[in-house]
Amino acid sequence: MMSGLIINQFNAGYPKRPVIENLSTDILPRGKITVLLGPNGSGKSTLLRSLAGLNKATGQLLLDGQDLTQQSFAQRAQNVVYLPQTLPAGVHLYVLESVIVAQRASGGLSNENSKDEVMGLLRQLGIEHLALSYLDQLSGGQKQLVGLAQSLIRQPNLLLLDEPLSALDLNYQYHVMDLVAKETKRRNIITVVVVHDINIALKHAEHILMLKQGNLIAQGEPAEVITPESLAEVYGVRGRIERCSQGVPQVLIDGLVDKLAS
Repeated sequence: MMSGLIINQFNAGYPKRPVIENLSTDILPRGKITVLLGPNGSGKSTLLRSLAGLNKATGQLLLDGQDLTQQSFAQRAQNVVYLPQTLPAGVHLYVLESVIVAQRASGGLSNENSKDEVMGLLRQLGIEHLALSYLDQLSGGQKQLVGLAQSLIRQPNLLLLDEPLSALDLNYQYHVMDLVAKETKRRNIITVVVVHDINIALKHAEHILMLKQGNLIAQGEPAEVITPESLAEVYGVRGRIERCSQGVPQVLIDGLVDKLAS
């Protein structure tokens, strides 16, 4: 059996308000990025939190054939790392300390080599100069980068990133996605990312899940999922997919579908 994650008949949400209903996916493979797409309120963040065990849910989450829903929260935390949109406030640690703490929480190195590994990761993210800065004094974008370092250093089997680009400038958005893709492949992990920029999804995703109102509308390779028809159904826009001069597909929006424009 191919290794990866299969979501089977999954339901999640809040008391008296279901959000995700009977969602089943093909296998989300190791070594590749799966992007969650959908408009606001489609259930993307709820799905990520539920995969991490933070929301009540029913159904199966088969990671390499093992059902995560049958594991204790502590057991699941050894397999799954979830990075929320914003880090907790009031954490008065140096950046370097906070990443080392994350590393040791997952049974990582506890000697001088641990510092070297952390500094190497901070260097890759372009924030080595912040190593001795306090976490609670950083900008939103800098905190997102530190959160990503904390997540990657734990070497999970399943990495869940909820809008990790939202506070980053354009340069860093592409830099971070390139690094996430590289580390996903190098570590052979399953990475699921929520993004709003469809063109970033086209460039970096190898698998896409498109949601609308808690339902899975389409799944598969980007070219199969992102079509004029799905853009109209899910986002209510008239769009087309064209290739730029370098052959990279891009979504161009021409306007709203008639029912929204009227």
